[in-house]
Amino acid sequence: MPDVLTESEVESLLAALEPDGPVAPAPAGRASMDADGVALYDFKRPERVSKEQIRALRGLHEGFSREFGAGLSNLMRTIVEVKLVAVDQLTYGEFVFSLENPTCFNLLRAEGLDGHMVLELSPAVVFPLVDRLLGGGRSTAAGDPPPDRPLTEIESRLVGRMTTLAISSLSRTWESLIELQLSLVQTESNPQLVQVVPPNEVVVLVAFELTLGEARGMMNLCIPFNTLEPVAGQFSGDAWSTYGKRSSDPREKVVLDRGVSRARVPLDVTLAVTTLTARDLAELAPGDVILTECDSREGLELRVGEKPAFRCRPGSLRGHKAVRVTGPVLKPVDPRLTPSAAEEERAKPPAQPASDPSTAASS
Repeated sequence: MPDVLTESEVESLLAALEPDGPVAPAPAGRASMDADGVALYDFKRPERVSKEQIRALRGLHEGFSREFGAGLSNLMRTIVEVKLVAVDQLTYGEFVFSLENPTCFNLLRAEGLDGHMVLELSPAVVFPLVDRLLGGGRSTAAGDPPPDRPLTEIESRLVGRMTTLAISSLSRTWESLIELQLSLVQTESNPQLVQVVPPNEVVVLVAFELTLGEARGMMNLCIPFNTLEPVAGQFSGDAWSTYGKRSSDPREKVVLDRGVSRARVPLDVTLAVTTLTARDLAELAPGDVILTECDSREGLELRVGEKPAFRCRPGSLRGHKAVRVTGPVLKPVDPRLTPSAAEEERAKPPAQPASDPSTAASS
């Protein structure tokens, strides 16, 4: 019986027949140089997402992985680790044919982006999570392979809780860029039955690894480029931030208000300012009156932290010298303004701290 050549031996024989020796294949989706120095480009796999945008998407969804992992751990009452594995661009056809069949294929509608997204959960992690929700855990500990079947109606409803949690985390993650308003449109077990975009359309694939005990599985977020294109310009170093705006917590407002209300603020009131000669100062006696250029009808000026804030009048309170706040200090008016414009400028209320104008400040 003749000897059979191995695959490596066949490749070696074919490489020896090449006149210029073996040629290493160019990576898919990348431009390569031929012998004449011309860059070859594969139009079936165009690169429409820049490296800077890929890095921004990675940073954005790293925050999502942490938030979703914490929420999923709370739902399962055990530690579930969610780790971002890769962010890459490929065609939709390559993405679909790389998935298992059956799988948990969720089609999401993104109102803010006027398009769709795909959230796919691998059966290797879906069934252990469902088993955990139903009070089990035996298959998770033993590492048994997942059943080769679609989800039942009860299992689909339980997986829907995880999908809802992921949608909520995604919406909060993307709120720094746009309000997504994600909603679940369809759930399928066969990914080839759902045609979101043409097979040659470029998509961004964000891959996560979920770990529950000894069970490990992938969760894939597929974003078609035509869905991402309206906000693609925001994924740049000077226009994008990983952490978005967060709504203020009422408890934080109470703590801040209590802390600020106990802070000490220096108050200073100047009665009057005038100039005297040394002779007049030396000849002063009790009962003498010092004339100043300040109008008594205008009141005194109360400064808060070296800044004029209020008008006040002197007095006494419980045996202490005090001042009564009568109103805010009027803002200075530009002399170049007309009289009517100056009056409008004076009428504008200045920014002032929240306080009772009738409060007396004791000195």
